[in-house]
Amino acid sequence: MPILAKEPSLFPNHVLAQALEELAQAAGSPSHDASPRWWAMYTRSRQEKQLMRKLKALNTAFCCPTIERRHRSPSGRIRRVFAPLFANYVFVYGDMESRYSALATNCVSQCQQVGDGLRLTRDLADIQRLIDLGEPLSPESRLQPGDRVRIKTGSFAGFEGTIVQRNNETRLLVAVNFMQKGASVLLDDCQMEYLGSPGTAGDALCETKGAIDVVYHPRTVRHEPSLRNRQT
Repeated sequence: MPILAKEPSLFPNHVLAQALEELAQAAGSPSHDASPRWWAMYTRSRQEKQLMRKLKALNTAFCCPTIERRHRSPSGRIRRVFAPLFANYVFVYGDMESRYSALATNCVSQCQQVGDGLRLTRDLADIQRLIDLGEPLSPESRLQPGDRVRIKTGSFAGFEGTIVQRNNETRLLVAVNFMQKGASVLLDDCQMEYLGSPGTAGDALCETKGAIDVVYHPRTVRHEPSLRNRQT
């Protein structure tokens, strides 16, 4: 795992808001070389930090969600480590020239254009929102289907997702569908509104018992200040 100092994971700070606005306006329009889009840059080993530094110097927009981890050294001291949530991935936003600038840094092993840039922007925005909340995130590599639910209480009220059973933990998993990966955050107790099994519709209120994962699908997030309970 690369050991990184604390530094911005977004450049510029408003890149996600900018991308969301521009890609929403361009939806359905034919793209051209000057059209902004997302490029998934898979870096050489431990080159994420170097790539971000070079991109910033080139005034090229990027996003690389970064989290803090702590570990105990042999001497017993607690050390803080800042590392990309998704190892080796830096997302560059821009046109073909931005892509070329990133490839010319000699930090990139592979480059792939993101097909659904609007969806990726929403995924990254929700990942960043959890990071800004200060919650301890853990990388998750597999997404699994299950019953649909809506979080009703706490900081994550309004999130919708899919339940996955896990032992001794209650976690919220935020999915980045482009990579089929995600990040999970440990939840306390929560009540959920059952929305139905995969491929079905339903609205029933239930209290979830035991350990769960909630796999969050960004396109279904709701931002109402409160949710009305339904009786079953």
